[in-house]
Amino acid sequence: MAAISLKTAKKHLDMWLEAESAVAVNQSYTIGGKTLTRANLGEIRKQIEYWNSKVSALENAAKNKGRNRVYRVVPRDL
Repeated sequence: MAAISLKTAKKHLDMWLEAESAVAVNQSYTIGGKTLTRANLGEIRKQIEYWNSKVSALENAAKNKGRNRVYRVVPRDL
């Protein structure tokens, strides 16, 4: 699987935020005897959390130039 870019992750996060707004306004509605129910708000919020964490991780990776900083400490008894 190809890596997800920061631009793609932000685009997906924006789409899920728009979906949450649409569901918050009208969860379901009826037109001419047909009822349309939008997606489950709980599932949308899970996706928002997922994409928000992806965006944060990618921004942190870009800030640290893609490297995790690990330091090794050797305790010495003098």
